[in-house]
Amino acid sequence: MRRTARRPLVSRKIGQSHALCFGISLSVIGAIYLAVTTNALASLLSVFTLLAYLFLYTPLKRKTPLCTLIGALPGAMPPLIGWAAACGRLDGDAWLLFAVVFLWQFPHFMAIAWIYREDYARAGYLVLPAGKSKIALSPGRPYFPSLALLGVVLVPAIRGESGIVYFAGAVLLGSAFLCYSARFAFRMSTASARQLLFASILYLPVLFALLALDRK
Repeated sequence: MRRTARRPLVSRKIGQSHALCFGISLSVIGAIYLAVTTNALASLLSVFTLLAYLFLYTPLKRKTPLCTLIGALPGAMPPLIGWAAACGRLDGDAWLLFAVVFLWQFPHFMAIAWIYREDYARAGYLVLPAGKSKIALSPGRPYFPSLALLGVVLVPAIRGESGIVYFAGAVLLGSAFLCYSARFAFRMSTASARQLLFASILYLPVLFALLALDRK
């Protein structure tokens, strides 16, 4: 893949055995560190994230476009790990953050996959959106997750856990994100994919900032 060709392992600046040893060492040390400094739940969640990414998502990238769905699970785990580290348990608010990040990933990654679709094809990776058709996308059209995301992010306001500033911001952000997702789904162009990617990069930090600032 052209976009990864200059990475140290691919360009052989680092040997495979060295990279493997470093990765295993970092993973083991990280899991132990979390268990000692926070709690076992945070450590177990981090280990699950690592194993799911390496042994489920990564091999499936050459098997099925649904690897994107599988990869979104470990991709959405960081909020759970952080919540477990801070509270020692997982509750509804933790799973709400998980749902936000889980749904957000689909439009975000679909935009990347379309921009670099030739690269992915050369590498033999099967990712969503599958195929080259500009009309018939896979069942994972990016506006479906974006629509679901718009509903999920309103939950804190509906439950009275945030104020009107967050509610208004979530509606505006979600509507704009949905608009960019729908535009990409129907046009399937590099330009619309780049617009969606840029929108996704802005969306998440702004949303979480509003939630933190306007939390009751």
